Amino acid sequence: MSNAEKYTRLIKEKAEKFGFDGCGISQAAFLEEEALRLENYLKNNYNGAMSFLENNIDKRLDPRLLVEGAKSVISLKYNYFPQEKIQMDYNLAKYAYGEDYHDVVKSVLREMVSELLEEIGDFGFRIFVDSAPVMEKAWARKSGLGWIGKNSLLISKKRGSFFVLSEIICDLDLEPDYPTTDHCGSCRKCIDACPTGAIVSDKIINGSKCISYLTIELKDEIPSTFEDKLEDWMFGCDICQDVCPWNRFSLPHNQPRFSPNHHLQHADKIEWEEITQELFSEIFRKSAVKRAKLAGLKRNIDFINRTKK
Repeated sequence: MSNAEKYTRLIKEKAEKFGFDGCGISQAAFLEEEALRLENYLKNNYNGAMSFLENNIDKRLDPRLLVEGAKSVISLKYNYFPQEKIQMDYNLAKYAYGEDYHDVVKSVLREMVSELLEEIGDFGFRIFVDSAPVMEKAWARKSGLGWIGKNSLLISKKRGSFFVLSEIICDLDLEPDYPTTDHCGSCRKCIDACPTGAIVSDKIINGSKCISYLTIELKDEIPSTFEDKLEDWMFGCDICQDVCPWNRFSLPHNQPRFSPNHHLQHADKIEWEEITQELFSEIFRKSAVKRAKLAGLKRNIDFINRTKK
């Protein structure tokens, strides 16, 4: 057995051991197919105020510029589908029920890489969890972890789409996997369900219309054109995932750090309109919701209530 085969098998065994629901490998190379798609996305201003997407285009399209001597991109997916939906007056994206996934998955990856270094020996690598200019969905698709759905999210036949994507870009020669086939067919449930019309067409999202963008990334006032369209989402949005038929196969995660804290377990008793900085900090101390800050959360809640018909 060659080192490439041996290391590939070891990496996939470790991924399973550390709780990842899938691990696929691609050869580190320029993402030619994505280059035009990204260019058109930016040209149409679908990124809205997310100007960071216009930076480091070269690195975004070529992982070898992120990690010197990179030969392989290891893509992994980590389930965050909850045991049950939080009952509350406003909606919270499921990935934000527990601790910030950036921190949780990164800590798991560090442990996994630590064991790999012990068994393989020293190698060059960097870990990415929805961070830095990495086109995670493109790499996950190339490595066979799923296909890109009409809602632009990666979908797996076995587990749907409620998972976090992450990568290890490294200088190891590994055995690459291959893309799977698209299984959306003629279904357009996600397109029809999106209240803001953010899904422009198959796999193309106008990010500036997405509820997740409006409630998290947008720092200015929410435009009045979205009156009565947030559907009570105060942080993020799961609509296009909730209606996806493939998510009937989603199973609850096994990560305790993704479980809601005691405050969110009783979220229906919180007076969200009157939430103070002290309570906000206590509830969301380790949460991704911190990104919106109290002012952002209040802005979203006020907009929802002000524009309800």
